[in-house]
Amino acid sequence: MKLDNMFKKTRIISRIQSHNTVRASRPEVPEGLLRKCNKCGAAIITEDVKKGYYICPKCGGYFRVHAYRRIQMVIDEGTFEEWDHELVGGNPVDYKGYPEKVQALQEKTGLKEAVVTGKGKINGRDTVIAVCDGRFLMASMGWAVGEKITRAVERATEEKLPVIIFACSGGARMQEGITSLMQMAKTSAALERHSKAGLLYVSVLTEPTTGGVTASFAMLGDIILAEPGALIGFAGPRVIEQTLRQKLPKGFQRAEFLVEHGFVDDIVRRENLKETLGKILEIHAVSWKTENRIRTDAAELHHADHPGSDSENLTNDKRDSDRGDSNPAGINPYLTAWDRVQISRKTDRPSGSDYIEALFTDFMEFHGDRNYGDDKAIIGGIAKFHGKPVTVIVQEKGTNTKENIAHNFGMPMPEGYRKALRLMKQAEKFQRPVICFVDTPGAFCGIEAEERGQGEAIARNLWELAGLKTPVLSIVTGEGGSGGALALAAGDQVWMLENSIYSILSPEGFASILWKDSTKAKEAAAVMKLTASDLYEKGIIEQVIPEPENLTPESMWQVAERLNDKICTFLQKYTSLSEEELLETRYARFRKF
Repeated sequence: MKLDNMFKKTRIISRIQSHNTVRASRPEVPEGLLRKCNKCGAAIITEDVKKGYYICPKCGGYFRVHAYRRIQMVIDEGTFEEWDHELVGGNPVDYKGYPEKVQALQEKTGLKEAVVTGKGKINGRDTVIAVCDGRFLMASMGWAVGEKITRAVERATEEKLPVIIFACSGGARMQEGITSLMQMAKTSAALERHSKAGLLYVSVLTEPTTGGVTASFAMLGDIILAEPGALIGFAGPRVIEQTLRQKLPKGFQRAEFLVEHGFVDDIVRRENLKETLGKILEIHAVSWKTENRIRTDAAELHHADHPGSDSENLTNDKRDSDRGDSNPAGINPYLTAWDRVQISRKTDRPSGSDYIEALFTDFMEFHGDRNYGDDKAIIGGIAKFHGKPVTVIVQEKGTNTKENIAHNFGMPMPEGYRKALRLMKQAEKFQRPVICFVDTPGAFCGIEAEERGQGEAIARNLWELAGLKTPVLSIVTGEGGSGGALALAAGDQVWMLENSIYSILSPEGFASILWKDSTKAKEAAAVMKLTASDLYEKGIIEQVIPEPENLTPESMWQVAERLNDKICTFLQKYTSLSEEELLETRYARFRKF
């Protein structure tokens, strides 16, 4: 034997022995301790993921959550009562192998079907909940899923409870054919009845929500929330790519894409979801009508016990007694109309969002018109005013160039007005007053606005506002330009800040049309009678709110204090009216012009 071969063999044996020694000294990893993130590929500790709401600690990616674990995350401990646990479906089209597949999944997952329904409490408030589980045939909707959701919604309607549904589905269940398709109509019909009963439905979209589920109950929520990055769409991305034979853009059909295009109200991180749902349930638990009924009943009892006492007259309105005064108290009489035009346009005046922060608490912004997009020139949502729920809608300009551009200088597109109207109709359903803050040069003038129906959007707002069965207050804080302002100011009362303006057109536009010379804007302002004092004298508006000499976010507390008191008076009066009285009063307001 050659010496070099002997040494070679020794070297190989030495390496093997060395490797075995290292392996023997290396700690063994218990089975199930580590798992791989399917988004970033990193090895992560399973227990850390469970404690961290099933979110990858490396990339922030979301793991799918089993139905019962989801319920543990959002429902108060020990309060969940499951409904229809034993409900299962059949094989309506005799699809070969389908019953066996269902049985295998039942044994593997411990579920009878792809959705868990029942009742529980979130922060102490009762709610009906349904949670889809993607482990069971990708939570596709066959008869049993549709039936369980429908029964849960029907029972919620009977018990006058809100509904929360967590969608996670590949869509309709192919193995059940047309029966599966009918579940889309059935669940939607049950939710329509629930909605007509004035009850809340919150839809939470998780990864993925596609197909027939997207085209039915998932997109019908009064409020639609989504988890970050969730895939949401009707046709799946692979189907679209194969049909179009082109690569889809990054982020297509993700939750953020849906917010941008107006179909989702907000994206909520998983760790904040219970708190968010709790706030939504709380703010929908009390209506102004209920509060007023309690207050009225108490007042009647007090009057019966004390016949000689005078209870507060909630419908008293002193504005008619001093009508005709062209210079209401506290208003600077020395500024010209053009002076006020320039002041109304100052970039350091408070923006719409400043008024939200100054006057309301617990504001929750909702996005989109559920039709095309989310217009950043309109900000709206629900909030509390002195502890009671209101809907707040503002036209937002921003306070610097970057913000001005982002908010299109306060000029809404059609989708902005449609978003505002969606929020107004939602307020009507839940008997919330609507408070609008108007500040816009006018609706956006451009090709895309005309393509998407600017005129129809404004007209529709005026139509719907005429019959909206909840009080509407509009406050012009800066510019009130043309139909772009009127679309949010056709309510029960309109107030103006001292140095705001409200007119048929901008002075420049007025001069350009009538005098063919836009440089005569100063003269046009004097002719147009667009100041708060002018409009108060004519009876176009009900209140003029005095301003400090230089109104900025820092000095606006003086205006906020005045508005706070006056809004309280307005709400006391108008929320105590019957629907018939409210609508007749509103119609009479515009009929006199």
